[in-house]
Amino acid sequence: MRIVTDVIVVGAGFAGLSAARELTKRGYQVLVLEGRDRVGGRSYTATVAGVPVDLGATFVGPTQDAVIALAAELGCETVPTYSRGKNLIRWHGRVRSYRSTIPKLSLIELLDVSRIQWRFDRLSRQIPVIEPWTAPAAHRLDQKSLEDWLRELHASASTRNLMAIMARVTWGCEPADLSMLHAVRYVKAAGGLGRMLDVEGGAQQDRFPAGTQQIAQRMAEALGDRVLTDAPVHRIARDGSGFTVDSEKGRHTAAAVVLAVAPAHRAAITFDPPLPAGYRDLAAHWPQGKLSKAYAAYETPFWRANGCSGEALSDEGPVFITFDVSPGDDGPGILLGFVDARNFDALEPQLRREQALAGFVTLFGDKAAHPIDYLDHCWGAESFAPGGPTAAVPPGAWVAHGRHLRAPADGIFWAGTETADEWTGFLDGAVRSGRRAATEVAGYLRS
Repeated sequence: MRIVTDVIVVGAGFAGLSAARELTKRGYQVLVLEGRDRVGGRSYTATVAGVPVDLGATFVGPTQDAVIALAAELGCETVPTYSRGKNLIRWHGRVRSYRSTIPKLSLIELLDVSRIQWRFDRLSRQIPVIEPWTAPAAHRLDQKSLEDWLRELHASASTRNLMAIMARVTWGCEPADLSMLHAVRYVKAAGGLGRMLDVEGGAQQDRFPAGTQQIAQRMAEALGDRVLTDAPVHRIARDGSGFTVDSEKGRHTAAAVVLAVAPAHRAAITFDPPLPAGYRDLAAHWPQGKLSKAYAAYETPFWRANGCSGEALSDEGPVFITFDVSPGDDGPGILLGFVDARNFDALEPQLRREQALAGFVTLFGDKAAHPIDYLDHCWGAESFAPGGPTAAVPPGAWVAHGRHLRAPADGIFWAGTETADEWTGFLDGAVRSGRRAATEVAGYLRS
């Protein structure tokens, strides 16, 4: 099959579909090619005990205006994330309760966490979100990891453990694997550590009871036959008249191309002629993190009867953060656990289940050992476009390669949440990046 169109968008996640939607509104003919058998990208909704649950992106919060407005326009409702009651933390073998973002540690530990947060926020004022490599401090920060920085400041073991939990759930990696420049820029794009980590008033404030993937599905439904799934792109060739794109669904031609895929996944496509070396180097040095999720469903949310919110932290794996995503007090009760992928992903399904449930038991008691349903998902083990939740950018990558993250390449444009200047790594950043890419394409086609 050969299709001739104005713009080909590669990737039917939130970024690609937002780009296609915006270009269609502007009167352009668009074709979206998606390698998976579904739309949504890293938004993927399944069910546990008959209740929709998100295996990927889950939450939204204040200032994430682009995705919230899009969801409202498409009729996708949100509900507050359950947060009433006490939070729990398993720390050094003991379970304690707390009622704030920062757990109840000793006075010395709390002072150290506050000190590190203050130093982090102070650094963020020195780094621009746009072109962070231009900052005077950029090279120094990019040469060290988040772990290096914490040790330079003599952060306590408890502070380093808390920051490790943050790194795993935010980037899917350990602090030693992450550029400090990337960490500072990413947090600044989210509005600060508090905004990024909080439930009430923060990025986890609300969720979609029918799941986040419905937003992508409704965008795709409106685009109709402009969206092709099971169509991984293998080759993009440019000649004097535009682009020829080869996918599993055939050969397609267009005047411009938008690649709405994670930077690391650009390397799976052959470009003819080859992209400049800087773009190839970026794809090789902008890896995806690895994060897994586990859900356990129970007859009722029994932890609520004990005065617990369902929100918990643990310094022992594999489950290190939990949330209550139950539909109501009457049940079923559903616990969401973010899971350390390093050892979990390689286990057989039954062992994964046993380990995840054991993690829930250490936090919520023996009742957590007997779910009526269970489900997990390992993003790093996916066969197509593996990894998530976002890029885990290593030391040295921003200064050396960051200028090629989204700079257009002679008719090729880049989208994806990793390219966003606001809420990088979140659904909101994906929507914003798609709209920004559409504006760039429209300017190119008019010129």
